[in-house]
Amino acid sequence: MSFLPTTAAELKKRGIEKLDVILVTGDAYIDSPYIGVAVIGRVLENAGYSVGIIAQPDMRNGDIARLGEPRLFWGVSGGSVDSMVANYTANKKFRNSDDYTPGGKNDKRPDRAVMQYTNLIRRHFKDTAPIVLGGIEASLRRVTHYDFWSNKLRRPILFDAKADIVLYGMAERSVLDLAHALRTGRDYRALRGLCHIAKEPVKEYLQLPSFSACQRDKNAFIEMFDHFYQNNDPLSARGLCQEVDGRYLIQNPPAKYLDTKELDRVYDLPYARDLHPFYKKRGKVKALETIRFSITTHQGCWGECNFCAIGVHQGRTIRSRSQDSILNEAENFTKDPAFKGIISDVGGATANMYGYECGKKLKHGTCADKACTGFEACSAMKPDHSEQIELLRHIRGIKGVKKAFVASGVRYDLINEDKKHGFEYLKELVSHHISGQMKIAPEHASDRVLQLMNKPGTDSLVKFKKQFDRLNGELGKKQFLTYYLIAAHPGCDEAQMHKLKDFTSNVLHINPEQAQIFTPTPSTYSALMYYTGVEPKSGKPIFVEKDPGRKEKQKRIVTDKQPPKQKKRPHSKKRYNKPKQNHKRS
Repeated sequence: MSFLPTTAAELKKRGIEKLDVILVTGDAYIDSPYIGVAVIGRVLENAGYSVGIIAQPDMRNGDIARLGEPRLFWGVSGGSVDSMVANYTANKKFRNSDDYTPGGKNDKRPDRAVMQYTNLIRRHFKDTAPIVLGGIEASLRRVTHYDFWSNKLRRPILFDAKADIVLYGMAERSVLDLAHALRTGRDYRALRGLCHIAKEPVKEYLQLPSFSACQRDKNAFIEMFDHFYQNNDPLSARGLCQEVDGRYLIQNPPAKYLDTKELDRVYDLPYARDLHPFYKKRGKVKALETIRFSITTHQGCWGECNFCAIGVHQGRTIRSRSQDSILNEAENFTKDPAFKGIISDVGGATANMYGYECGKKLKHGTCADKACTGFEACSAMKPDHSEQIELLRHIRGIKGVKKAFVASGVRYDLINEDKKHGFEYLKELVSHHISGQMKIAPEHASDRVLQLMNKPGTDSLVKFKKQFDRLNGELGKKQFLTYYLIAAHPGCDEAQMHKLKDFTSNVLHINPEQAQIFTPTPSTYSALMYYTGVEPKSGKPIFVEKDPGRKEKQKRIVTDKQPPKQKKRPHSKKRYNKPKQNHKRS
C-alpha cells in the first residue's frame, strides 16, 4: 500500500507539479482509519484530488514549504489530541512523552498547534489558498470557549488563528463539498458543517450571546453553551451566529451523517496502516502499536458524560458500519506480514453501542430535554447487543485471527439494561474478548458527583460486577475489572473522595493504584461548571476545587493504600478515652 506524499521527491515520482490540498498535522503521519488527517486525505484522494501531508512541521525553518503551495486549500489539524491536552497534565505540568511522535519525546507538537501552524503558513506564503481548520482541537474551540490553560474565555478559534474556515465534526462529507465548491469557483459559505467569519449576522440563525457578553456575565456564557450544545444534530440543529469584536462567527448547521454504505466506503479505502517511512527513520510511534490492527465499528456516542467532548465532535447518533465491511477489514489483516493474529480492538468511542439506535432520534434528532444515558438511562433507549455478539463470533471464525479484543470503553449500564442479550454479550466478552483485565469507567461513587458527571449510579456498577465475577467463576477464569476514576471534578470535595475510597475498599474490594485528575477540556459541560462554579440546569452554585495541591490530595485519598486495621483492644474494666478521628467520612 502506498502513502499520501509528504516529500518533494514523492511528488516528482508521481509527476505532480502542484497539489490540490496540503494537510498539516501535529501527529506523525500514520496512514490509518484511526487518524483523522489520514482519513480526510484518503477521502479527498478517492474523489480525484491530489493530496499531500506535512506532519509535525519544523517551526524554525521552511519545512512547511516542502510540498509547495496547494491549488485549493490548506487543511490544518492539531492532531488526534488537543495540543494543550497532549502537552500538559491536569495540573499544567509539561508532558515529556508523546505517543504520536517518533521516538516518543514530546518535542514536535507546539502549544495551540492549530494557531501556530496557521501562522507558519502565512509567514511563508502571502495571499495563499484558504486555510481550513479541522480535527478535535478546532472543532471544540469553534465558538467562545473556556480555556483551562490560560484560565479565561477565548474567542472562537477562527479569530485567533487568522484562518478562513473551520470544518467541524468528522468532516468526511463537508470536506468534499468544500473542495468541490473551491474547484468550481462556487460560494462555499453556506455549506453545512462549516464555520466562517462575516461582517454581518445571518438573521435566520440563532443569535448567541456575544463574546463580550460572555466575558462580562457567566450566566450569558451558560446560555451560549446550552444553545451551542443543543444545536449539534443534523436533523434538528439551527445555524448559530455570535458577535465577536464587531464581526460575526457564522456556524452553519452540521453536515448530515454518513449512512452505512458511505461509512463503509470511508473505512474500505486503501490505508497503509503504518508510519510513513519519512517519519519512521526518526523512531517508533507508540500509538501505532495500538491502532495498527484495530477496527472501528461505528462513529458517535450518546453516552453524554459531561466531561467528554466526543458527542460534540463525533455526534450523539450512532452510525454503524456493515458487518461485511468490518469482516473484510479483519480478513485483510491476515494478509499483512506484520499481523500476528491479534486484533487489538473491535469498537468505537463506546464499544457496545454498535448496531442499534433510538428510533425517535433517527427521525427527529437528539432530544433537547433529556439524555440517552446518565445517572439513569432513558426508557426510550432499548440497548440490543445481538448484532455485536454476532459480529464478534464471525470475527473469531476468521482463519488467522487468534484473538480479537474489545479494548474500547464498554458501558456496563447498557449491558444491565439489555434484558434479552446483555448477559449473553458479557459472557462473550469474558469468554473470548478480554485479556486478564476489563476496563470500565465508573469515575466516582458519590451520587451527587455522578449526577454532575452524568454517569450511572453505583447500583448499576455493583450489579454488573456481580455478573462479571459470577461468569469468571463459572468459566474458571481469573479475570479482573479495572476502574477509571476521576478526582477533583466540579462538585467533588475531599469528603466525596473519602466516600469513593470507602466504596472501592468495601464494595469493590480494591486499592486503586491510579486516578485521573479532572481536566476541563473545551466545549464540555464539566468545563462550563469548572469556570462558572454553577450547575447549569439548576443554576445553583457548586464547589469547584481549583488549587493544584488540593487536587493532588483528592487523588491521593483514593490511591493511597489504606493503613492496616488496628487490632481490637482487649476488654478491660478500666475506662479510657476514645481516640479522635483524623477526618470524617461522608
